[in-house]
Amino acid sequence: MTTQPVTILLAEDDDGHAQLVQRNLERAGLLNGFLRVRDGQELLDCLASRGDSHQQTLDEALVILLDINMPRIDGVEALRQIKANPATHRIPVIMLTTTDDPREIDRCYELGCNVYITKPVEYDGFIDAIRRLGLFLQIVQRPRNGSS
Repeated sequence: MTTQPVTILLAEDDDGHAQLVQRNLERAGLLNGFLRVRDGQELLDCLASRGDSHQQTLDEALVILLDINMPRIDGVEALRQIKANPATHRIPVIMLTTTDDPREIDRCYELGCNVYITKPVEYDGFIDAIRRLGLFLQIVQRPRNGSS
């Protein structure tokens, strides 16, 4: 089976979580592009600059991993703006957060997130969840981001 190249765009303000996510996605076999931003505003700016020379990888298959609790613009507001924008609404967004409030989960799905994953608090559970996510991302079919 041939896997589609995918660029992971991680919006995560916690350096430790970001390193664990990247390392374990790579261990799961996702060795394609990986970009990290530290808050929702940086994520939106990054998406707005797609096509710039240093952002060329964002024109390929893209999946956003989005934390909720971040400074400046939180993940829920970033999700709302991504899904409301015709240029970005087809990009798959996976919420990856410690927030397990059912109202927050419902809200994210209502706004258009594709998958909601709660980060396990314990280290081993977190690593296992990320590896499973990596395996999932290898086999899932994604829309081409340039199409509407």
